[in-house]
Amino acid sequence: MARRRQIFEGKAKILYEGPEPGTLVQYFKDEVTASSTQKRGVITGKGVLNNRISEYLMSRLGEIGIPTHFVRRLNMREQLVREVEIIPIEVVIHNVAAAEFAKRFAMADGTPLPRSIVEFYYKSEELGYPLVSEEHITAFGWATPQDLDEIMSLCLRVNDFLTGLFLGIGMRLMDLKIEFGRLWEEEQMRIVLADEVSPDSCRLWDTRTNERLDRGRVPTDFARVADTYQEVARRLGILPEGGPADFQGPETIQ
Repeated sequence: MARRRQIFEGKAKILYEGPEPGTLVQYFKDEVTASSTQKRGVITGKGVLNNRISEYLMSRLGEIGIPTHFVRRLNMREQLVREVEIIPIEVVIHNVAAAEFAKRFAMADGTPLPRSIVEFYYKSEELGYPLVSEEHITAFGWATPQDLDEIMSLCLRVNDFLTGLFLGIGMRLMDLKIEFGRLWEEEQMRIVLADEVSPDSCRLWDTRTNERLDRGRVPTDFARVADTYQEVARRLGILPEGGPADFQGPETIQ
């Protein structure tokens, strides 16, 4: 097999040049990082789980008319995606006050919010992903007002759909982080959902026990992260071939 050209590597994924123009291969890694980025490790099989979970959720979103960069899953760890121009903004939708958001406003973890609150963060690890306003985004040219209107419309639709989907399998979607990109098709451009949708990018609590079912366990209960990711996949009915035996670890590397 010819060696593929690597385009980008982040904490959780690697992007390679795709098999045809306008496509990329997205490879899901096993690394897991605490929110502080000071503690990281490897959980064998995490990338396999996130690949399957993101494939499932992106496909379901596509069925209700949400445009995404997802094309198809290629194998246990890789999926084919359309190449997009990533908008350097992380969109976070808070449905319930939790973790850092709850601390910021001196609220108890799990406090219901009067309505979903959307926040924007500038996508820069060097700057610590600062919270930004629509004024920052438009003034610095990261997105136009029209782009933001489309992003807001899409993110609320995504949040509404996933809230109902997870509630149906006994999980509360506390918050969700998503990214968008510009997909160019000849002279036409449209905003599409990009990156991934997985337990790496959302906070899930069990509706009955309030057990955390996401990477929020990392700082305090690193050893059980693999179990929680498997539980999400199990409830969605998409555990990968071979079942839980495929997932060993975790192996802490820092």
